[in-house]
Amino acid sequence: MPRTVFCRKYKQELEGLDQPPYPGPKGQDIFENVSRQAWQEWMAHQTMLINEKHLNMMDMGARTYLSEQMQKFLSGEAYDEAEGYVPPSETP
Repeated sequence: MPRTVFCRKYKQELEGLDQPPYPGPKGQDIFENVSRQAWQEWMAHQTMLINEKHLNMMDMGARTYLSEQMQKFLSGEAYDEAEGYVPPSETP
């Protein structure tokens, strides 16, 4: 049976991650309080932000920005969307 956590984003018991995504306290906090679903959604949103905003991950400002957005996203707060992003249309 998969491990469950009370997800900070969705405010319900959901399947948890298999291991912390980062070393240290931040990774442990995510491991204990964020569901697998919320983490996977964050990873997709993070990729979209990096691509659409042309973030350079070598730049400390860009990494700080993403860290702040991750906290907002996983806590259910308002977070930045990628301006101009148009999801692909579903064709039958």
